[in-house]
Amino acid sequence: MIMLYASQRDYDQMAGKPTEDPAWSPDDVAAMHAFMAAWNQELVESGEFVDARGLAAPVHTRRIQGLKNGAPVVTDGPYPETQEVLAGYTIVECESFDRATEIAARIAKAPNPAGAGREPYVEVRPIIEGVEELDG
Repeated sequence: MIMLYASQRDYDQMAGKPTEDPAWSPDDVAAMHAFMAAWNQELVESGEFVDARGLAAPVHTRRIQGLKNGAPVVTDGPYPETQEVLAGYTIVECESFDRATEIAARIAKAPNPAGAGREPYVEVRPIIEGVEELDG
């Protein structure tokens, strides 16, 4: 699984809302969407694509954690202690972890407007089928 990360600030910038860094223009957003669509299409054509989804902004998150007076504690996001959250994912099925890393590394070429504040990053993690695959 290739996991893409972003912060509430990133979502705000892409929505055209100014932050301490400039907002993305509609052309910037269109270029990023076009890049991602082409990246996904290459994976479909190579037979490595399984699934991909983007996730809503952190402001639309709810954290369910522990119990208080016998009921789960539900907190609405975003969470000030959380800088970045999972923004989306792509699942690929390919020959090796190195190949998945190679695919994920192409995200570094995604359009990112000057002054956007930070470099985007992704993580790659194998999906396991069962507890026997946990090796710490």
